[in-house]
Amino acid sequence: MNKIPPFDVSQQYQQIGDRLNQAALAVLASGQYIGGQTVSQFESEFASYIGSKHGIACNSGTDALYLAMRALDVGEGDEVITSPFTFFASAETISMAGAKPVFVDIEAHSFNLNLDLLEAAITERTKAIMPVHLFGRPVDMPKLMAIAKKHNLYVIEDCAQATGAISNGEKVGNIGDVGCFSFYPTKNLGGCGDGGMMTTNNAEIDKKLRILREHGSPQRYYHEYIGMNSRLDSLQAALLQVKLPYLDKWNAQRREISDRYTQLLKEANIPNLVTPHHCPGSVWNQYTICIGDGKRNDIQAKLREQDIITMIYYPLPLHLQSVYKDLGYTKGTFPVTEDICDRVLSLPMFPELSEEQQDRVVITLKGLI
Repeated sequence: MNKIPPFDVSQQYQQIGDRLNQAALAVLASGQYIGGQTVSQFESEFASYIGSKHGIACNSGTDALYLAMRALDVGEGDEVITSPFTFFASAETISMAGAKPVFVDIEAHSFNLNLDLLEAAITERTKAIMPVHLFGRPVDMPKLMAIAKKHNLYVIEDCAQATGAISNGEKVGNIGDVGCFSFYPTKNLGGCGDGGMMTTNNAEIDKKLRILREHGSPQRYYHEYIGMNSRLDSLQAALLQVKLPYLDKWNAQRREISDRYTQLLKEANIPNLVTPHHCPGSVWNQYTICIGDGKRNDIQAKLREQDIITMIYYPLPLHLQSVYKDLGYTKGTFPVTEDICDRVLSLPMFPELSEEQQDRVVITLKGLI
């Protein structure tokens, strides 16, 4: 029996490998491996795709978040509100900037920040909000932006899992002050290594981001800030440039797979299983179900025995991580997040997932629960 992986990066190479090979060889032949025209072109094309005036490439999605906070002067004594149900980098970069992460519970149906709870978390020290468009599903950005505007707060969008997602007619990353993207290989637009991008419509923020990513140096050997070395390699830019025109097609395939999963699971009528809430603007980086009655871990193990590999994003919420024990959060502080962490299971999801593979996943699930 063939293994069904959570994501198969080789499938895209089989489709467009010749173009990727040509792009890689052209970079190798050019001798321009850092910066240069290839990176600039990709920055421009990506910004145009998102709808932003500026695109600033960097080394990773994590660096993008950190650099965004530095460009907005988020630092010691400041607070940044974000979700406790996300990858660690969302909160980690707040701490790296010297600020304090403040968590707000999530909605059970969307896995995203519960915006009805947002204003209660705002204090005189709050400087920014970091919405996370988790699993490719966009946060309700018009509602969030209204709150941010009311309280004069910056908005840093964590779009790592949501390239191409749409909120109220606009692509995420073009709504807040800075959009932060990851090109980790398993993302909707994935490279062949690490990579990241920041988008903004503010010329001053754009200028500062470019300086910060180059050791705080606007001119070689002259430094205005304590910056960092965070550049996107020309090779990665060239490969991503080849892939970008395919992104909408791949995202459409993800939507089709999501809809079919939901229909199959509805027909299967599996007890204690909840499918993700329908969201037309999502790009479905993950298709994440919830399994109740404490059966999730056992089901995952049994699926693995049948060569169906699933993932748990995320088993422990950020507010209960040992590194954040000094923040004073305790078990029970965010009940929805804690409940979700015990029940989520992400099924195999990638654009090339076949109907036969989907059928096998659902039939196997039904036989186990």
